Amino acid sequence: MKKTILICLLAVTSVLSAQDKYTKGMQKALQLWGEGKITEASNLFERISMAEQDNWLPYYYNALVNTTASFGETDETKLKQKLEKAQEFIDVAKNISPDNAELLVLEALTNTAYIAFDGATYGMTLSGKVVQLYEKAAQLAPNNPRVVFSKAEWDMGSAKYFGKDTTPYCKDVERSLELFANFKPETEFYPNWGLGRAKEVLAQCNN
Repeated sequence: MKKTILICLLAVTSVLSAQDKYTKGMQKALQLWGEGKITEASNLFERISMAEQDNWLPYYYNALVNTTASFGETDETKLKQKLEKAQEFIDVAKNISPDNAELLVLEALTNTAYIAFDGATYGMTLSGKVVQLYEKAAQLAPNNPRVVFSKAEWDMGSAKYFGKDTTPYCKDVERSLELFANFKPETEFYPNWGLGRAKEVLAQCNN
């Protein structure tokens, strides 16, 4: 009996130790990202994902780090390196967690980064894909604040590009703020970004 209890305790301790290592690793990677150390954060997320192969979150954050770092990039070679890497991680994450609205929003952002870099080159081929990704995300998670806001921001950008009124989409931004206020992450490190940006966009709506 003692042996059985000891084995159980060792197993629990092992699991707790692994969880603790994962938690510390994720916290450190997020800290590096916050400090603007993109390469270091990306490398650490990659190491965590190798140890947590059934967990979509390290792959998600690695893709998010590379995607956000690509906005404002002026070198197309570097842009492609970041976004191709991001897409690879998104693809792995989607295999682990299919029909995940958070991953669809991230994939839409990755494609948007190409369009933001060169709309004439990438807009024709990728705009339709972005629309499809947001539509699917909205079907899967209509009350997810990142889905509602990101789709609204995309729609506003498209409207501006074609010289149309962006006002109708301001209501969606307002709705996203209500959803952000009530959003509860499903697990530790679950995506929880977007509130600050939504407030900025709404402020532009009101000007």
